[in-house]
Amino acid sequence: MITKELIQLMFDAASIQRWNDHNRPHKGFTELDKQAQKMIYAYSLAKFEESDHDVAVNWKQLIEGGFFEFLHRIVLTDIKPPIFHKLMAEKGDLLNQWVLTQLADRLEGVHDHFLEKFSAYLFQPEYSALEKSLLKASHYLATNWEFKLVYHLNASIYGLDETKAIIEDEIEDHYHLAGVQKLQLGKKTSHFMDLVGQLRFQQRWAQTARLPETSVMGHMLIVAMLSYLASSELDACDQRLVNNYYAGLFHDLPEVLTRDIVSPVKRSVAGLDELIKDIEHRQVEEKLMPLLPSAWHKELRYFTEDEFANKIYLAGKVQTVAAGAIGHQYNEDKFSPIDGELIRACDHFAAFMEAYLSMSHGVKSHYLEEGYQQLLAQYKDKTVASFDFSQWFNYFT
Repeated sequence: MITKELIQLMFDAASIQRWNDHNRPHKGFTELDKQAQKMIYAYSLAKFEESDHDVAVNWKQLIEGGFFEFLHRIVLTDIKPPIFHKLMAEKGDLLNQWVLTQLADRLEGVHDHFLEKFSAYLFQPEYSALEKSLLKASHYLATNWEFKLVYHLNASIYGLDETKAIIEDEIEDHYHLAGVQKLQLGKKTSHFMDLVGQLRFQQRWAQTARLPETSVMGHMLIVAMLSYLASSELDACDQRLVNNYYAGLFHDLPEVLTRDIVSPVKRSVAGLDELIKDIEHRQVEEKLMPLLPSAWHKELRYFTEDEFANKIYLAGKVQTVAAGAIGHQYNEDKFSPIDGELIRACDHFAAFMEAYLSMSHGVKSHYLEEGYQQLLAQYKDKTVASFDFSQWFNYFT
């Protein structure tokens, strides 16, 4: 069973500020935002590695590695990056063991030997070697994306050029990866990453004050991780786990073009929600897809179109199925299943937590209270795809 403490820890990343000893943009510079952008970079690097170098990426291990590094960084968040890297170089094994000790109680209920794999990831250099390289490169690419914004606001600060050189050197060390080479050219795929990066600055619940503020991009990562955890409890096949994670990670991708249109507006006029979906689809096809290799389009459409439908591939075609059918009939890699209803429930739970956390910090509004109460009532005793979501909601009542 997923613990309340693990869920709370995941949301703690929204309160961790990055570059907080520099002048920086007010929004979009939390650890949650950084980790979300890192995982989108990792997706791109992995796709390029498969297509250009004919290398088989273990997508499940890539996701798990990102999850491990996310948790690791939250536990050690108070250490500045230069000191962190020096400590890891000299006392890495001791620090890693301490991190595992801190997380053990929170993670022992996660299925699929999650804690044991976390330990292997930290202490066995050969474990997920390729995926570690992809994630490390993604880390520095996301850091560099941030730093370019910070640099222009801090041009006179001592040591800034040294930081710039360190980041550039780390990226150069990963030039053996096809995606790093492509992204550093500054052409269309890097334009895609810049465009998607704007989701770091799009605020959730924009009509109300809230604490901590969260971005659309950070929300996407939370939904992805929750989807993965719920899928793991259902003993989902590997492809189902991977699909549910990426469908969660990309479920709000069109909002970089349309912005976050709140649910009351979508429901205000009959047919408006469908019209918005149609506009989103056209915008994605016209503005996003041309920035990506054509070989990726089919998969991204599968993740983002009709994102909350339960889908499988059958006889080479996408088919929608009932929620329970995936677990009973199609829980095999060959069907490439996506639990859209489960992802929607995770999306709702993330919104519920955003409201709950703000109210628990004393920042309330009728929007937050109404959203909290409506979602709590909606998921009382509710099971989706055989997963009892009421247990998560009941943690925070």
